[in-house]
Amino acid sequence: MALYKRDGIWWIDIFHQGKRVRKSTGTEIKEEAQHFHDQMKHEQWTQSKVKAIPSKTWMDAVIRWLDESTHKRSLATDRVHLAWLDQYLRTKKLAHIDQDLIESIAKKKEKSKVSLTTVNRVLELIRAILNRAHKEWGWLEATPVIRMRKVENRRIRWLTQQEVNKLMKELPSHLQAMASFTLATGLRESNVTQLKWSEINLDNKHALIHADESKSKRPIPVPLNKQAITILKTQLGKNPTYVFTYNGNPVTRCNNHAWEKALKRAGINDFRWHDLRHTWASWHVQNGTPLHELQQLGGWANYEMVLRYAHLSSEHLRTAAERIHNVCLPE
Repeated sequence: MALYKRDGIWWIDIFHQGKRVRKSTGTEIKEEAQHFHDQMKHEQWTQSKVKAIPSKTWMDAVIRWLDESTHKRSLATDRVHLAWLDQYLRTKKLAHIDQDLIESIAKKKEKSKVSLTTVNRVLELIRAILNRAHKEWGWLEATPVIRMRKVENRRIRWLTQQEVNKLMKELPSHLQAMASFTLATGLRESNVTQLKWSEINLDNKHALIHADESKSKRPIPVPLNKQAITILKTQLGKNPTYVFTYNGNPVTRCNNHAWEKALKRAGINDFRWHDLRHTWASWHVQNGTPLHELQQLGGWANYEMVLRYAHLSSEHLRTAAERIHNVCLPE
């Protein structure tokens, strides 16, 4: 019995963690005694919960998260963000990382003159680590609410053939080959830097990006056109495993200082390596490739992503427009 009366006073009689607890409520009114009982049960539950959660720091969480995330394709970028976060969170207890602290960190990141997309990447990383600490490791009782930045949809940045020619003349030979291959296939940066000879069949003019290396988590078949085949043949014999190398070693990043300097010399502004993929897709649409074929070529998971390029050509709507060519229109 949780409540019982003795000499007109209500008493509590409960079991907590295997121990029997008896205590007077000090009141003759049952409703007050019940409230006292419920409050005591809640306090005991809270105390046991707090004791069960270990006192871990942000650094503890980062070390474990990195150890469990070796498969992540974006791990190198995550490490850069974590290195920046270290100055603000290194010694912080996980339980002390609240909404106000995260918001102040986000504002400091904004002041470093990066894009709002980059700010969101940092916030997403914090959220991912705290969520895992809460849901999987039992290191947090709850996670704070994180306010993401609203990013306006930007126009698609792509280059003309003339601009590409100027850029190619400024690039070092290894980046020139990788950029040309990207423009021939539309592959993402990580798929180009990690491309292996075992994934290529020159005789069948075909390559395959495996599901674990694909952003969509689906395998991407890559038909190799004449330009792609020519580029691949120039890389034969440089490395037994990886296709694209620099001084015999695999290239880990394309969007580097050499790339930035080449852009500056070519007079090209506001252009990232990933925009080569946009350029490839834009050229396809402008030359009549249907959007559903472009989706397959680019390995996009959904059609919505391909519709970003629809405005570059009305070819895919021309047949629909001609359906009423026999209708008599008013003069």
